[in-house]
Amino acid sequence: MLRLLHTADVHLGARHADLGDAAATQRERQFAAFRAAISMAIDEKVDIVLIAGDLFDSNTQPKRSVERVAAELKRLGQAKIRTVILPGTHDCYDRSSIYRSYDLPAMAGAGPDDDSITILTPDRPSVHLSACDVVIYGTVFATKRAPHSPLRDLRVPADEDKAAWHVGMVHGSLAIPDRTDRDEVVVTKEEIAATGLDYLALGHWHSVQRGKAGTTTYAYSGAPEPVAVNQDGAGNVLLVSLEEKGLARTVTIEERRVGQTRFEKLELDAARIKTQPDLVGTLLKMGDPNLVLEVRLTGIRPDELDLDTTEVEEQLDGSFLRARVRDSSIPALSAGILPSPDTIVGAFIRDVEGRIAELEADPADASSGEAAELRDVLRLGRLLLAGHEVTL
Repeated sequence: MLRLLHTADVHLGARHADLGDAAATQRERQFAAFRAAISMAIDEKVDIVLIAGDLFDSNTQPKRSVERVAAELKRLGQAKIRTVILPGTHDCYDRSSIYRSYDLPAMAGAGPDDDSITILTPDRPSVHLSACDVVIYGTVFATKRAPHSPLRDLRVPADEDKAAWHVGMVHGSLAIPDRTDRDEVVVTKEEIAATGLDYLALGHWHSVQRGKAGTTTYAYSGAPEPVAVNQDGAGNVLLVSLEEKGLARTVTIEERRVGQTRFEKLELDAARIKTQPDLVGTLLKMGDPNLVLEVRLTGIRPDELDLDTTEVEEQLDGSFLRARVRDSSIPALSAGILPSPDTIVGAFIRDVEGRIAELEADPADASSGEAAELRDVLRLGRLLLAGHEVTL
């Protein structure tokens, strides 16, 4: 049996300009997830750690950051676990590549003839790790945008007997018509099937995905910690077991959590919310600095419920990693017997509700948002005409 830990898209050193003061904290969370992945590899006694691209968020990193990575790779070497790294699109192997600027294997304590750490390059597109009975392939280009598919020329010969297992690494997108045409690196399922690989470790997509093409099992490990706070499919690494029993060869993939960030979506019926402070108090009870909370208010909103979602988010700030509140509720139409059309209230309600009915009956108009705006006009008008104080 051959056991692998597959990770990718760690994006160490990401700037996170959208997070403001929280950017440094998120960078540390990403490094913590990487360290957790290394610890898991040691605890699980895997044979090889595969890093399928974008270990670093860019080729411009301070030496201290590279030294921290080297220290983690050294832990693997001390545990007799080999590491194979594929440059990605963020840390691509161009002239300014971080893998040219720093001798990462040497920094991690690997000697010149030591196969404990291998960085695949255009001049070294594969490595035979004889102790693990595997050949690992990874076509690398000297530019961010690939001139052709990295799998174009990759074929495992039918009579290959150098190793029992053949594993590939690619950092790029699976071809999806009209969606991945402009991506820097693209491969097709037909190309994957033609390789004859036992397993293809993919990077670039930040959520776990897996499949099979021909006899080749492939998978994206996703990012070990979300690079953006909307990536709810991130946070994992893959433990991959390749086993041969008689003539049967199996590839088993197990997802393991290493990221700290959790995601939760919550729908609340606006009819059950009494006041804005009541809503804030309910949400604060869920406070967790590792939680990205998406709240959506639905249903019919009472006239008396005055909500400012921006204020709610500001009041939740600091209690969550990120909290977003979206109001999809709608004000009610008037209930009961309407006032006489000869009165201001009666004429107003009939006029506005008539226009709402016209808009909501036409799908094109209903999607414009005008009906929703008029429902709010109706709610505010009812409150004003009933003598309530309204803040606009």
